[in-house]
Amino acid sequence: MARQFGLLFVGTFFICQFVLMMQFLWRYVDELIGKGLSVDILAQFFWYMGIMLVPQALPLAILLSSLITFGNLGESSELTAIKAAGISLLQASRSLIVIVLAISFCSFYFQNVIGPDANKSFSQLLLSMKQKSPELEIPEGVFYDGIPGSNVYVQRKDVGTGMLYGVMIYRMNSGYEDAAIILADSGRLQSTEEKKHLLLTLYSGEWFENMQSQDMAGSASVPYRRETFFTKRMVLDFDGDFNMADVAGIAGDARSKSLGRIYHDIDSIAEFNDSVGRAYYMENKRMQAYGMALDKADSLRARREAEAGKADIDSVFGKMTGDQKLEVVKSALSTVRMRAADIDMKGGYTNRLNRNYRNHRIEAIGKITMSLSCIIFFFIGAPLGAIIRKGGLGVPVIISVLVFIIYFIFENSGMKMARDEVWTVWFGKWISTIVLAPLAVFFTYKANKDSTVFNIDMYINFVRTALGLRNKRNIYKKEVIIEDPDYARDAGRLIHISDEIEGYSNTHNLLKAPNPIRVFFRDGDDRRIRDINEELEEVIEDLSNTRDRIILNELNNYPLIATHAHTRPFRRKAFNIITGLVLPLGVFFYLRMWRFRLRLLGDLRVIRRTNEAVVKRIEEAFSEKEG
Repeated sequence: MARQFGLLFVGTFFICQFVLMMQFLWRYVDELIGKGLSVDILAQFFWYMGIMLVPQALPLAILLSSLITFGNLGESSELTAIKAAGISLLQASRSLIVIVLAISFCSFYFQNVIGPDANKSFSQLLLSMKQKSPELEIPEGVFYDGIPGSNVYVQRKDVGTGMLYGVMIYRMNSGYEDAAIILADSGRLQSTEEKKHLLLTLYSGEWFENMQSQDMAGSASVPYRRETFFTKRMVLDFDGDFNMADVAGIAGDARSKSLGRIYHDIDSIAEFNDSVGRAYYMENKRMQAYGMALDKADSLRARREAEAGKADIDSVFGKMTGDQKLEVVKSALSTVRMRAADIDMKGGYTNRLNRNYRNHRIEAIGKITMSLSCIIFFFIGAPLGAIIRKGGLGVPVIISVLVFIIYFIFENSGMKMARDEVWTVWFGKWISTIVLAPLAVFFTYKANKDSTVFNIDMYINFVRTALGLRNKRNIYKKEVIIEDPDYARDAGRLIHISDEIEGYSNTHNLLKAPNPIRVFFRDGDDRRIRDINEELEEVIEDLSNTRDRIILNELNNYPLIATHAHTRPFRRKAFNIITGLVLPLGVFFYLRMWRFRLRLLGDLRVIRRTNEAVVKRIEEAFSEKEG
């Protein structure tokens, strides 16, 4: 068993690794195409990508290989032989449990030691690839700052022709105060042959540029230059050769750290975040205590008088001239905008700090949950394979994909919720384990107890019972009859059953709606119907030994009676009380029970008619025999 599982695990691991790499590759396909990357750079890209995806491929490979292993054993009846020898499923899979535990520890070691370095190298390589050909990296609708000294905005671009449309460029070679603004209808950005510069060709545009303001400090206004052009070419300094990017900014990513490094840095990050929060709090407190100073002395004096209770700010404002009011409103509006911008800037900065802290906690928990998923997936796959008993790559692949999709949805949703501070970090990262661990326990218990949890007939019968559906009798003529029926006694018993049914119908009004209080909150059972049904079944069982085809056909007309469903939803009183308290559920079962009462009324009428037909046929048979 261990040998078969090992061989399947190796094969399925490479299959899962390939599928995950192809899915991951589509995210970065734009970084690879058309950039002239050498073979060794591409080999490094795929190598680091494969190493990063190993922890994700291990659980899926364990799930698929365990499903196939136990499915093959069940399909070939080897599991039946093992259980017949008195060996339980858990005992038979002890060697596999040891192997899976070893794989789980290897997964943790991989994530904690090898994974961070691979992630750091991959991020550095990816950043370097993005910087190699910036003309392919310029996005649509946002400013791109990948070109030194410039911010480029492109409204639309044509990947096939390389044309850029709706171009806006901010050049800041001399600082923000003397930025040049270039607007063009279209343009084209290309690398020079030596890969050291970028050639920017613009069509139908304008160039706005401030003159050097620092040289005109005494001037009241700053002159600017405006140029209109039909075609303009610019050469931008840019090293387009492939150079590895600086790793300093990448090293701070939580994915590039081991578990020990993460917990070491979390304290420093939390302390720094708290210091920033305290600094912002004290700054806002000081600004709130002292207020904002006004430019005008009259306005400042008016405020002091208002604060001292000597004047009303509204009355002072009303006495001002129109120009003074406009100036005060502009000053107040400028102050509000400045404060709003300051708050937005501080809020964005604190959100980045908080996200960095949460990312470290998410990554720390993720290393543990990803390792535990190897164990959980084994205890899902092995029992399911033993229950379904289908080997090969058909049903196991379908089940593996469904289980992995459920895991993937909960894992990624939880991570995003935790990262966006919608859920707590521990809940967001543990939710996939919380959902799948009970399933693993349930399937393992059912498989160990030989439960038919996936018996389709069992679920069909449950649905038919819940909806009140039933089968018809199928009584056929027996080939060998040992003892003939006692026709005289059976006829008398059928007459007695008809009398009992008539008396029951007169006593119980089945057309009347039942009392809900009596149905859900009181004890009671219809023993009379149960006795009638038992006696009827005994007669049918005896008459099924007849050779008379007419009687056999009439026996198939007898309905199968539900002796309890017309009185209570459940046999246990506690279940009835709970159902009655839950209003929507109680209404469903109340209407269902009323339907059973009406059906019982029709069944009793059919039984009486069938009894008369059977008794009549017995009498005719006796008359023919005597004649």
